[in-house]
Amino acid sequence: MPDPSPDLVVVGASFAGAACAIAAAQRGLHVCVLERKHDPGDKLHTTGIIVKEAAEHTLLNQLPSALVRRIEQVRLYAPSLKQVALAAPGYYFLTTDTPGVMRWLAQRMREHGVDLRLGQPFTGCERSPAGWRIDGVGHARYLVGADGARSRVARHCGLGQVRQFLYGVEYEFPGAVLEKPDALHCFISKRYAPGYIGWIAQNPTGIQAGLALRHDPARARVPDIGGFLLRVGMAGGLPRLLRPGTTRAGLIPCSGPVFDMARDRAILVGDAAGVVSPVTAGGIHSAWEHGWAVGRAVAAHLRDGGPSPEQVAIDSAPRFRFKRALRWAYDRIQFDWPFDLLLHSPPLRWAASQVYFHQRAG
Repeated sequence: MPDPSPDLVVVGASFAGAACAIAAAQRGLHVCVLERKHDPGDKLHTTGIIVKEAAEHTLLNQLPSALVRRIEQVRLYAPSLKQVALAAPGYYFLTTDTPGVMRWLAQRMREHGVDLRLGQPFTGCERSPAGWRIDGVGHARYLVGADGARSRVARHCGLGQVRQFLYGVEYEFPGAVLEKPDALHCFISKRYAPGYIGWIAQNPTGIQAGLALRHDPARARVPDIGGFLLRVGMAGGLPRLLRPGTTRAGLIPCSGPVFDMARDRAILVGDAAGVVSPVTAGGIHSAWEHGWAVGRAVAAHLRDGGPSPEQVAIDSAPRFRFKRALRWAYDRIQFDWPFDLLLHSPPLRWAASQVYFHQRAG
């Protein structure tokens, strides 16, 4: 007999997609996940840095210790490379063996009974009276797009699309060790990172070093990560004469949740929904929480007659009001000299601590 039609099809097997799929499968739904890559750990776009909240309050608290490294301090560097150490009692980040984490998530989905189809991209869909007919899959009652900042699901289903981005590049240096491996090193520089920052961190397999800037489609600019690392490498404790192993690159949403993220049994989550901090570009925790809420809502609706999953998706998406205000200000008034002048001042330390260590409503 042919397999029954899935209740839910999720496009994309990263954090948001995995959370949505597992949450729905736990409630007994037949879930199918389409992932265009044959290896979920290949060609990544995420830094894989996990905040404390996600590390403790989601399924990610089950990550094997070999895949994570605990970091308890941020070292913030002004453009002059003056630096200040920041920390908050009990707070930490986890850097990760990110390819390993993606493969671990794939295994968790399969253990929960998810039909994970690697190497099968989403190519199109059309509405049906009771859901969506999806190319290569058949009919599904709900369709969730967890397929990144340039979501094909959003385009095919007529949903909102992300319009404002950062563009980031990150190098991996396998086996390398920083002079100060127990800090996340963050660099402010309008020259190299207008609209964002650069970073260097120790992870379980080596060093990751990245740079992101505000993306302007009319004047597209590739981050000068080579020049950046020549400038900051010594200050950040980067060993000399390193050669990168793998390179990650991609667009990062930075304008908050998209308008019209859910309608007619189609829902966006994660980067596709713009559920990414406009200031830090951190998206793993918010993507996981949003994907999980949507997966649970679809199951509750189909199994128990619960409320509309579309409305749950809209209501549960973080608004990032404070961080959107900071993004607006940073885009318009970023200059190097205030950071050089005020790096050790209480107001700047307070603002940095809010960004790195404390969640705020909205």
